[in-house]
Amino acid sequence: MNIINNIRQLRSWTSINRGTRCVFVPTMGALHEGHAALIRAARELAGQSGNVIVSIFVNPTQFGPGEDFSKYPRTLIEDLGLCRDNGADAIFAPKAEDLYLADRSIQLFETSLSKTLCGTSRPGHFDGVCTIVAKLFNLVQPDDAVFGKKDYQQLAIIRRLVRDLDFNVVIHGIDTVREADGLAMSSRNRYLTEEERAQAPVLRAALLKAREAYVKGGERDGKALQRLVLDQIAAGAPAGRVDYVEVVDASTLQTPTETTELVLIAVAVFFGSARLIDNIELK
Repeated sequence: MNIINNIRQLRSWTSINRGTRCVFVPTMGALHEGHAALIRAARELAGQSGNVIVSIFVNPTQFGPGEDFSKYPRTLIEDLGLCRDNGADAIFAPKAEDLYLADRSIQLFETSLSKTLCGTSRPGHFDGVCTIVAKLFNLVQPDDAVFGKKDYQQLAIIRRLVRDLDFNVVIHGIDTVREADGLAMSSRNRYLTEEERAQAPVLRAALLKAREAYVKGGERDGKALQRLVLDQIAAGAPAGRVDYVEVVDASTLQTPTETTELVLIAVAVFFGSARLIDNIELK
């Protein structure tokens, strides 16, 4: 497995491997089984003859004032082992100064999909995401890239980024990996107290209840589905503080319409300093 630390080394690696299918897994490190599933999915897409490259980079431009950039876990040695064990061929782990020059003056702005859900309480976050992903796509030049569905808004925005800026890369959304009790795996789960960890699985339970109401009960009123989820969280997670519960079109992230093909319920709940997100597709 190749460990690539800077842009010069990465460009050399991409040049040597040009013509071989390249599947990219961008991450911020602190890897867990959810990331392992992304790497395995990438390995399957690449086949035995292709390459899987994983980036490990805690991107400073997607953290707002007061967010946990300085505290975000950095576990590079453990991350390298997980990548190797799940089939990665190369790791790109640059320093911030390699990707962001001190006098930089150009960045990307997202003006539609980022104005709802997490974007409401994290202004500028998805501008940082778009900027770093565009830079990484330019550097890695992958044929495919895989992203988890846990951050569904991010997935929708990356798809829009690829469409609007004509990147020649296919985006694959991978189902959320969960703990045995249903809690979505997240690097931020380690911040939970014992009491908060015991209550956190109610997010998944509430979403499943809403899907049951949608599929079996025929409930199509977004407000009713929203209220059902809110009531379940209030009853099962008194330590939680709801940021949002929204019923949206999975593509536009706006209120569903008659032409909506896939409805999504997305939630964000604070447990202490940890902000947990989850979602469910309604089919």
